[in-house]
Amino acid sequence: MERHHFSFPSIFIYGHTASGKTYVTQTLLRTLELPHVFVNCVECFTLRLLLEQILNKLNHLSSSEDRCSTHITCETFNDFVRLFKQVTKAESLKDQTVYIVLDKAEYLRDMEANLLPGFLRLQELTDRNVTVLFLSEIVWEKFRPNTGCFEPFVLYFPDYSIGNLQKILSHDHPPEYSADFYAAYINILLGVFYTVCRDLKELRHLAILNFPKYCEPVVKGEANERDTRKLWRNIEPHLKKAMQTVYLREISSSQWEKLQKDDTDPAQLKGLSAYTHVELPYYSKFILIAAYLASYNPARTDKRFFLKHHGKIKKTNFQKKHEKTSNHLLGPKPFPLDRLLAILYSIVDSRVAPTANIFSQITSLVTLQLLTLVGHDDQLDGPKYKCTVSLDFIRAIARTVNFDIIKYLYDFL
Repeated sequence: MERHHFSFPSIFIYGHTASGKTYVTQTLLRTLELPHVFVNCVECFTLRLLLEQILNKLNHLSSSEDRCSTHITCETFNDFVRLFKQVTKAESLKDQTVYIVLDKAEYLRDMEANLLPGFLRLQELTDRNVTVLFLSEIVWEKFRPNTGCFEPFVLYFPDYSIGNLQKILSHDHPPEYSADFYAAYINILLGVFYTVCRDLKELRHLAILNFPKYCEPVVKGEANERDTRKLWRNIEPHLKKAMQTVYLREISSSQWEKLQKDDTDPAQLKGLSAYTHVELPYYSKFILIAAYLASYNPARTDKRFFLKHHGKIKKTNFQKKHEKTSNHLLGPKPFPLDRLLAILYSIVDSRVAPTANIFSQITSLVTLQLLTLVGHDDQLDGPKYKCTVSLDFIRAIARTVNFDIIKYLYDFL
């Protein structure tokens, strides 16, 4: 395909966080020296900021230094289409595809309703050779407007396998140690964390943070680099402590190093989730709490517990004779995925997007046998789950995130 050929109008690239979407896209565009604009939708959080950022970066690509000093202002998408045509008239952009990359594209859903359909059809609206790339952690089905829109070409970036992670993380080995020594350390690290964390950034942070403790016996002369058993015995308790704060930054790296040197119990640090025996990522705890509530509360009580303005509920209808038996004695009941997510979004203070990462954490809880997948009731229904943990266990989980689960349980009204 030649540079002047028209390419696909819009491409939607999705996958879990730290799966290489941004890095691969940027590297490809830079290596092939293709004219492109890269914009982060978290930084450009309003329509005006987003449109002006794209236009001014394009102007910088196509203009001389004198013209680049002029700041382009743009307030509406109609103005953007008009100004985009003017900017891309330049000779340097005339005979090749211009690429606009929108990273963290899920934030576009919070902006004006015409923005996403407009970007999807930008090639048609401007009659220019332009391709818009959307990078997101959310599947395309969560983007598609109800009114319909132009369908982009969809690409999925799968998670790194444990072998991929081993190779990538092994490249970070310090020069004072051999590559084999650091690779053995990464192998131990992944053996501990891979079931609960597959985020490359988080694993890299954990690898850097805990490596000094792994090297300690070698530095002290108590073991050599090939004495794997002794090195494992030394690092094992510290990796277990680190597992309790996966995805969290409740203490700094310097505090963690001091904690390791002093062999301090992490429970002594205020605010650290690790003071309990529960070793789960932050959102997994809320997912498990939501699953417990869905298993032991009747579905019709969700409105009472999780809606602020639920209206008046008649007591005669709310309590029936056959429901006097405790739900905890009857055992957990199956619930659909939609109900689990609805409760999750109600009990988490900050907004949680339904990303692939959330769904993978649900799968991890099933793998750890904290949730049970009980199948489908019919072909139209989604998967159903049961929560298999005890009340004491879920109360311990809830305490780590300062959540009062008792006031949301129907049996304790």
